[in-house]
Amino acid sequence: MARLAVLIVAAGKGERAGTELPKQYEPLAGQPMLRRTVRAFDGLPVQVVIGPGQEELAARALAGLDLPRPVPGGATRQESVRRGLDALANDPPDFVLIHDAARPLISRKTINDVVAALEAGADGALPMVAAADTLRRRGDDGRWTIVPRENLYRAQTPQGFVYAKIAAAHHAHAAQDVTDDVALAELAGLKVEMVEGEEKNIKVTRKEDFALAQSLIGAGDVRTATGYDVHKFTDGDHIWLCGLKVPHSHGLEGHSDADVGLHAITDALLGCIGEGDIGQHFPPTDERWRGAASWKFLDHAAALVRDKGGVINHVDVTLICERPKVGPHRDAMKARVAEILKIDVSRVSVKATTTEGLGFTGRREGIAAQAIATVKL
Repeated sequence: MARLAVLIVAAGKGERAGTELPKQYEPLAGQPMLRRTVRAFDGLPVQVVIGPGQEELAARALAGLDLPRPVPGGATRQESVRRGLDALANDPPDFVLIHDAARPLISRKTINDVVAALEAGADGALPMVAAADTLRRRGDDGRWTIVPRENLYRAQTPQGFVYAKIAAAHHAHAAQDVTDDVALAELAGLKVEMVEGEEKNIKVTRKEDFALAQSLIGAGDVRTATGYDVHKFTDGDHIWLCGLKVPHSHGLEGHSDADVGLHAITDALLGCIGEGDIGQHFPPTDERWRGAASWKFLDHAAALVRDKGGVINHVDVTLICERPKVGPHRDAMKARVAEILKIDVSRVSVKATTTEGLGFTGRREGIAAQAIATVKL
């Protein structure tokens, strides 16, 4: 069985996209584009190459994924690829797939077709799509002529190679500037086969490409689940609500810090991905969690969502109590929940209500919270 590695090149600045961050770190349907691209190769060993000074951006974008430390790239794409290939040299694979971070919609079909061509004996394999539009070339005199589109193709990635051969080609022709790895392979006399690419495997280059990629991703598998929690009052001078320490005449009794808001949201997120409830992950019989901060529980649930390729679209929690008043703390609670979940504060809602003096909350014996979460997988 041939050993395979994937090299994802994410070292560019992406200036043509006109985005605040380098385009590979900009959100695409709720996730950084680089993360989406890496997740397209789930189950395969991936090495990412990043630009100088992008370590923190990469760490945030790839948080929770089982990857080796990103390799710093060079001044050109060619140099970045060479550095990535060198990083694989200590445990060299048989084949390597070199892919652009700006192509997040690559399919398993195309990946498998590239690998199949290598297994059949090709030195390299290139996915290509036939040119469908009318092509025109502008001459030096300013006049336009039609270029026949027969036998014209658009090259895509991943471009696959026998690792030893493409690594040698990169070192032998390091001084020559080429447009992609296939061009370099051809300089080295390697046999490169074409496989059929896909129209949806677009390269996100300009700002408008983000909207196109978003539409191609589509709605996904959208799931909604609820969570509910209750804690009773006990002696104390403060309570924890939605990650915020709120002064109060009583405390809340619980094995952890008894934050009903965060517990309810945690259960809602776990429900969206079918991962049980908070008690299964953090049992009250386990002394490790005595007095624990509940943000750790919520952070754990959010990480599980990300590990399943999910995006948290929205969370909403309703706190049910007569006292303390939630209104003065609402904005700070929303901000804290958003911070824990690593989502925009606009995707968090915190509400409060009373039971008009009825029931245990009406008698001020405790606090309840009800949450609902929406996740897109």
